[in-house]
Amino acid sequence: MNADDPLTPLALLAQAERTIAGLPVGDLVAEFQSRGLPIYLVGGSVRDALLGRLGNDLDFTTPARPDVISPILEAWAGSVWDTGIEFGTVSAVHRGQQVEITTFRSDTYDGVSRNPAVMFGDTLEGDLIRRDFRVNAMAVEMLIDDRGELTARFHDPLGGLADLAARRLDTPDAPEISFRDDPLRMLRAARFVSQLGFSVAPRVKAAMSDMAGEIERITVERIQVELDKLMLGEAPWAGMNLLVNTGLAGYVFPEIPAMRDMRDEHNQHKDVYAHSMQVLRQAIDQEQEGPDLVLRWAALLHDCGKPDTRAWNEDGRVTFHHHEVVGAKKVRRRLRALKYPKHVIGDVSQLIYLHMRFYGFGEGQWTDSAVRRYVTDAGELLPRLHKLVRADSTTRNQRKAARLQRTYDHLEERIADIAAREDLARVRPDLDGNEIMQILGVPAGPVVGRAWAFLKELRLERGPLEREAAIAELRAWWEAEQSQGTS
Repeated sequence: MNADDPLTPLALLAQAERTIAGLPVGDLVAEFQSRGLPIYLVGGSVRDALLGRLGNDLDFTTPARPDVISPILEAWAGSVWDTGIEFGTVSAVHRGQQVEITTFRSDTYDGVSRNPAVMFGDTLEGDLIRRDFRVNAMAVEMLIDDRGELTARFHDPLGGLADLAARRLDTPDAPEISFRDDPLRMLRAARFVSQLGFSVAPRVKAAMSDMAGEIERITVERIQVELDKLMLGEAPWAGMNLLVNTGLAGYVFPEIPAMRDMRDEHNQHKDVYAHSMQVLRQAIDQEQEGPDLVLRWAALLHDCGKPDTRAWNEDGRVTFHHHEVVGAKKVRRRLRALKYPKHVIGDVSQLIYLHMRFYGFGEGQWTDSAVRRYVTDAGELLPRLHKLVRADSTTRNQRKAARLQRTYDHLEERIADIAAREDLARVRPDLDGNEIMQILGVPAGPVVGRAWAFLKELRLERGPLEREAAIAELRAWWEAEQSQGTS
């Protein structure tokens, strides 16, 4: 089912029945049933089964305690891991199917951290009501019938099926209680909006707005994980809009709502926030191998330096000089604060830094040297830079949009033409460090580094040189260095 399909409870149940009947867990269910222990598919697994999008990770719950669950799973799968056993969870993989089985829980929260005092429960309903949203608070009791076939019995004490049919997110308890127990659930709401195409119930949105500051109780590592899941969803702009409109984004990524808060009484430039969301959509349209987290973050944040660089020239026109430089710095700081990996920080900020470089190409014919520098500075990011720059055209003027795309087509043709004549993927000096030392008769040290940098600049400017020409240029440079006393 996709986000545009009409959902009815009967259609959802029929979809789930077909999905669950094909799960390779009949022998596991039989083991629990032979011991008189019920076992339930639960949470997101039930939601996804109803939507026809169940993956290879299955979540189960049971009244059995971990010391009972472990030997059953070991006999079924051969090996288990119990890293979550303090929370009552035992996991295994069998026939490509990952299974997590958790004892009924009845947790309590202290209202300070998001970590509950784990308490095992005795009822299915008690386990379900502690969950984040009603669409995640349904269960399917797994049974083996008299014919030895896997069957299912649906449990929905909190109305999750109705919410799912309405594409609505609502909490089992009052949202204020749910979010006070675990503020991360507010980010999960935005993530599900992005992933599932759902909306949030009015009372949930109101509680998110009123309690946005509670998100500061959550570690940045957990925030980063939820933000990435949101950004990798089918409609990240929808999830981000919810974070911005409720004020949560101001706490977790303030550079994003800052783009919306720009006001221009003269209406001399497009809404930066709306433009960024459109660029995000257009970048996603160019993805060819699945969601690209780096491209998506760069598309959303490429203009985040504009609020700090807005000015007016003598003609009264608004300008944003060097917003790409400022934006790259801001993004590096924010992503570091959110504990992103270094390679993600570097790639996203470099794309932002480079995204305006192309516009110089439209002002006149670039030299081969300029094209080489464009490719070299982008490095492995060049395919993403192509997509980002093309996505950055959101003008409604069809003639202008077509001109920009033609200009970029021409740049890519120039890149391909030069690449056919020389190795643009790895622009290196024509002489390496050992050759430099041998030719100049110098030991390893700063001189070799400066000579290498000179030859690299020469390579960018003039393209590949014959060896003798490169040696002559190196010796001429060295004579100049010695005459200036910089050796």
